[in-house]
Amino acid sequence: MLPRNLNEKLSTEKFRTIREIHDAFDKKLLSPVELTRDYLAAAQASETGAYLLLCEERAMEQAKAADQVLAREGKVPRDRLPLLGIPLGIKDNLTMDGVRTTCGSKMLENYIPPYTATCVERLEKAGAVSLGKLSMDEFAMGGSNENSAFGPVKHPTHPDRVPGGSSGGSASAVGAGLCVGSLGSDTGGSIRLPASYCGVVGVKPTYGRISRYGLVAFASSLDQVGPLTRTVEDAALLMDVMSGFDPMDSTTVPMPATRSFQALQKPADLKGLRVGIPKEYFIGGLEPDVEKAIQTSLRWLESQGAKLVPISLPHTQYAVAIYYIVAVSEASSNLARFDGVRFGVRPKDITEVKDLTGFYEAVRNGFGAEVKRRIILGTFALSSGYAEAYYKRACQVRRQTKQDFDLAFQDVDVIVGPVSPTTAFKLGEKASDPLRMYLNDIFTIPANLVGLPSMSVPCGVDSKGLPIGFHLMTPLFQEDRMFSVGQAVFQGLGGGSGYGLAQGSNVGRL
Repeated sequence: MLPRNLNEKLSTEKFRTIREIHDAFDKKLLSPVELTRDYLAAAQASETGAYLLLCEERAMEQAKAADQVLAREGKVPRDRLPLLGIPLGIKDNLTMDGVRTTCGSKMLENYIPPYTATCVERLEKAGAVSLGKLSMDEFAMGGSNENSAFGPVKHPTHPDRVPGGSSGGSASAVGAGLCVGSLGSDTGGSIRLPASYCGVVGVKPTYGRISRYGLVAFASSLDQVGPLTRTVEDAALLMDVMSGFDPMDSTTVPMPATRSFQALQKPADLKGLRVGIPKEYFIGGLEPDVEKAIQTSLRWLESQGAKLVPISLPHTQYAVAIYYIVAVSEASSNLARFDGVRFGVRPKDITEVKDLTGFYEAVRNGFGAEVKRRIILGTFALSSGYAEAYYKRACQVRRQTKQDFDLAFQDVDVIVGPVSPTTAFKLGEKASDPLRMYLNDIFTIPANLVGLPSMSVPCGVDSKGLPIGFHLMTPLFQEDRMFSVGQAVFQGLGGGSGYGLAQGSNVGRL
């Protein structure tokens, strides 16, 4: 599929946000079919490796349906179809009826699910166009998107760098202009970390806000689906559409959908806002450019009337250790279903295996090295004689981590800091050192352990032009406050005029 004129500037470059696109639809400057065609063309031409599969036929059918709505109603019915004609990318661990879903693994290379994830279904019912499935670390296990069985994803503006993981395809696609927004999943920072690296907005909602039905499980008590977009406003709109109780997922909370987009229509008043600054988040190993960008953001908040309050979250030092016991234990349990009987791929020579152990060894050899590592660690942590010492103790410290945040939020309204100690690193730089890779999540993991809503907002770039993310956390179910403060930071530091720092903005350059 090619653009209508190779010398013409594509609509993907002219209209980048949902508001801009809908305004263009209303003024008859653009149609959903034209926009979808251009995004598919851009995705096909891209060398980032962000997409594993393009759903051209499905996307064009949805775009034509959107065209018909516009022809009938004259303008976008934003109250009923808030995402009409908006092209989105879907992380490849979210199921779509009749569309191959691999989770970035050879184990599911030919799996075609018979149902659609609730969050995707809600987006499509709101008028969204599903362009295709986005690459990811295998079974969402990784922080660089180098663990996919189908090859690594490249950073949208620095092709020698990683986009972050596990939702690297989701972040790179938005940053490179290959979709208006995308869906990712966040188990320990897998939305916010790539959002920070790629200069886009990434949101992890409160645990239970968005249904996990149709999300292939990694660690069930930690996983959450969330949006990645160019602007805070677009992220809030996607969040509002996806959130709300789902009878298909017993972990969703019986609360109405969020109304964060509506809350953003009134400018945030930061006067008197109590901003918590954890001393544990400004530690050795924080790159100077990252610390400088965060400090600049804090000074800006203070200039708007916010009050900076030093706080302590003492169990932060144990967060990575807790996470990598809880997460791998749950992964070991969840991935047991990929046994070559119910799910998974059977090797061609499986008939030659004479015993059950040999059968499982042959089948589960389809997992990549990182997935195998985590399954083995999780099985060990849950094994007889060790479960008390490891898993149970980790759960106890997890509860103490929650108490840290409960106490902190008695004195502050929002907790902020860096998303990652570093900016995007080079491809292959940390591939041979898993522990070094795991430490990248030290600031994002606590929100997953406690279930807090959190987000990454672009706040600057380092000396190499690599984006830096500003991390915000609010109390449970306080997404409106999070989006309001995030929008203020986004606009105040230069993101509000454009489309994320990955698109070439010089604002915030150190």
